[in-house]
Order: sequence, then structure tokens, then C-alpha cells
Amino acid sequence: MILAIDFDGTIVKDEFPGIGKLLPGAKENLLKLRKEGYYLILWTCRTEKRLAEAAKFLAENGIHFDAYNNSCPANVKEFSGLDTRKVFANMYIDDKGLLKPLPHWDELYELIHERLPTHADKIDNEGFL
Repeated sequence: MILAIDFDGTIVKDEFPGIGKLLPGAKENLLKLRKEGYYLILWTCRTEKRLAEAAKFLAENGIHFDAYNNSCPANVKEFSGLDTRKVFANMYIDDKGLLKPLPHWDELYELIHERLPTHADKIDNEGFL
């Protein structure tokens, strides 16, 4: 399953254009989701230099994403090579969404599993179901 996850205010405290501290539970739960086979896309308004800063921050904290503001390559291939600005995901996690305030990452982890089980045995090497 594909998760598109915002950065500022969702993974880190919102201090844009700076980078705030990791929110409690974010790192641990992102690492668990990745290990369980979820395809993670960093889905943020940050571009160019600011996106590179966020990617570097995540890497320095041992957090890996499969894509940065881009759809999963298998999804692009399935839709005749069309890669629109809208990133495809099965779930979008953003502090600007319906759940305000954004739940703690332990609760988000449970909500993700409740609504989107991994079906890891069906995920191919590009993370597409």
C-alpha cells in the first residue's frame, strides 16, 4: 500500500522554512511502516533546495522514503506514462487534513493498519499492488 506523508507539521514540528524537531513517535512508526512493506512517498510543498533539506534531514535520522513528491513508478507506467502533479497514494497523511489536531504517530500507525493492511505478500519490487 502506498502512503503519501506530509513533512512540516506531520513528521516534524512546523517551523517552515526551517526544519523543526521530529514529532514524537514519527521516526519509530515510519520505520515500522517501511519494514512492513508500505511504499512511502514524502508528499510536501517543499521543492528544490527546501525539499533537498528535508530529504537530507530524514536520511540523517535514518528515515528512508521510496519517493519524494513523485508517484510510484509502477503507477506512472500503469497509466500510460502519465505522471501528473497529483501524487497517487492509497492514503494521505497531513496535518492539514480532517483530523485536527493530527493524532500522535502511535495512533496514526494503528489507523493506517486498520484501514490499509499491508498485504506484503502481494507487493512487487516497486511497491505497487
